[in-house]
Amino acid sequence: MTTGIVYHRRYLEHEQTPTHPERRERLAYTMDQFLEEGIFDLDEIILLEPFEADVEDVLEVHTPEYVEFLRRESRKGGIIDYDTNIPVGVFENALLAAGGAIRAAMAVKDGEVDNAFAMVRPPGHHAKPYTGAGFCYFNNMAIMVRWLQKNGFRKVLIIDWDAHHGDGTQEVFYHDNTVLFISAHQMPLYPGTGFPHELGEGDGEGYTINIPLPPGSGDEVYLYVFEKVIEPVVREFKPDFICISAGQDNHFTDPITGLALTARGYAEIMKRAVDLSEELCNGRLVAVLEGGYSVEAALPYTNLAIVTAMAGLDTSNIREPPKYLSELRWRKKEYAGQKARDNIMELIRLHSNYWECFRKYLESLG
Repeated sequence: MTTGIVYHRRYLEHEQTPTHPERRERLAYTMDQFLEEGIFDLDEIILLEPFEADVEDVLEVHTPEYVEFLRRESRKGGIIDYDTNIPVGVFENALLAAGGAIRAAMAVKDGEVDNAFAMVRPPGHHAKPYTGAGFCYFNNMAIMVRWLQKNGFRKVLIIDWDAHHGDGTQEVFYHDNTVLFISAHQMPLYPGTGFPHELGEGDGEGYTINIPLPPGSGDEVYLYVFEKVIEPVVREFKPDFICISAGQDNHFTDPITGLALTARGYAEIMKRAVDLSEELCNGRLVAVLEGGYSVEAALPYTNLAIVTAMAGLDTSNIREPPKYLSELRWRKKEYAGQKARDNIMELIRLHSNYWECFRKYLESLG
């Protein structure tokens, strides 16, 4: 199995401030780890060079007014919200991030690789059609999905496992029954959306599935989410292409979240996603980097876990350095499992109106 990694040194140039959570070290430390591990020397790994997305592709998702606003403000610097300012030159960097996602999809579509990981910055899943937010400018995932649909893949699955709800991506596809959007995220947490009753409208009713997870949720909870929700509904949906918003702020050392996923946990859930892609859509899968702000203790190891799982390599030795494990014991909460199961039952009941797999599950309970 061959996995493409989309990367460019320009992804290190974007920076709001040197101390901002979404800073260049997020990728710089990962690249150091990859070089140390010899990842790019493996036959299973192919490095892919991105390009700037065409504005026409961006306009499939974003309004002309917002695109022009970002272009104009990017020339002199500006601001969107309290944690998302507009550095000079961000317009071109955001185009390169969106283009990196498209490059990954293109490589899979054309058979250049089996699957691909777009290791891009800035991230995108909070960006709405009419504005950026939450460190995001263009919605890389949504732009890539619309590109895929223009190139013959009608039914697309998005799994967003970032700790923060992908409110921007949800809004883009909320009325669309050709895209199944599944988000597993911490609640309560920014942006304050992603309740189970947010399930789509119009033609898209039932095609948005939100899985709120309590702080302290760890590997077992995420595997339970795959078993009880993601795997059955994805098999029923039968996507032509699987896309992962691969946020890595679920890690137990992340400074702005409260979840407890480990690097090994990331490897396991990515294996589940890869297995679904091989079963349902000839292995067509693209992951796009979203959040993740533990630049030393997490990202080098979680990114490594994702890539090795995608490439079908041995993940048994994937783990964080032992010095961080005391934080896992503090972060992980035993009660989180039961609360997560309660939330999952609520969404299964709601979505049993739309999906046969959930109706049958409830019937099996008697």
